[in-house]
Amino acid sequence: MSFPALVVAVVRSDIADFVSALFLVYTLLVIAYVLQQLFFGFGGRIPYARWSSALIGFLNDTVGPYLAIFRRFIPQLGPLDLSPMVGIIVLQLVGGIIVSLIRG
Repeated sequence: MSFPALVVAVVRSDIADFVSALFLVYTLLVIAYVLQQLFFGFGGRIPYARWSSALIGFLNDTVGPYLAIFRRFIPQLGPLDLSPMVGIIVLQLVGGIIVSLIRG
């Protein structure tokens, strides 16, 4: 294996690792969004806390539009919302495909 081919292989591997980490972080954000919704669904509230409202706003702005895609197609089963679970599954499948395509 020549040196330029080795460099390209290392760069592709690094890019694939970075993309994989991005998908993992977004999956963790979806899980944090679900836990935050559960906390407020059971009546938990931190009054007048600037950090918590900033965190809630961040999660709503980053995860809300992604889950809204699935909420259009998946009906709620009473109080049960399946869109985060489907969103995580789709995110993992698409992430795995993209990372394997990058790796080659």
